Amino acid sequence: MGNMATEIVAFLLTISGWILISSTVPTDYWKVSSVDGTVITTATFWSNLWKTCVTDSTGVSNCKDFMSMLALDVFSLRRFELGAALFIGWSGSVLCILGGLLLCLSLSESFSLRGKYSYTGAPSFGTTHNNMANSLQMEPRELRKHIRNAYV
Repeated sequence: MGNMATEIVAFLLTISGWILISSTVPTDYWKVSSVDGTVITTATFWSNLWKTCVTDSTGVSNCKDFMSMLALDVFSLRRFELGAALFIGWSGSVLCILGGLLLCLSLSESFSLRGKYSYTGAPSFGTTHNNMANSLQMEPRELRKHIRNAYV
């Protein structure tokens, strides 16, 4: 019963991790920078995987889409901070890794069957033809024919 509970917890951890990771893709704030005035913030620069935007203090935003990942502007003298989307994605990744490890540990417990079943080794093939013939109840001539064709 404990093994099943461990697998359920591992499943829930990985599902919640995938939900968090999936929610980072449409999130806008991957990296954020702001230009502060004396009293209020005058502009906030933010970008995600597909576009970069500027929002001024009145709430109007101007966005520019990335045409290609190979044609990105050189990331300027502006200093960016890590946005909330990255922290959400990292926490989702940690949950997925923990769920996977927990699942592996629960499976390794179920594979410990050494107390129930033991391996005694392969049967010996060093017996003579007569002993094999007696055990298989065959004539020695028939037995040689089967042994000779066994490795073909």
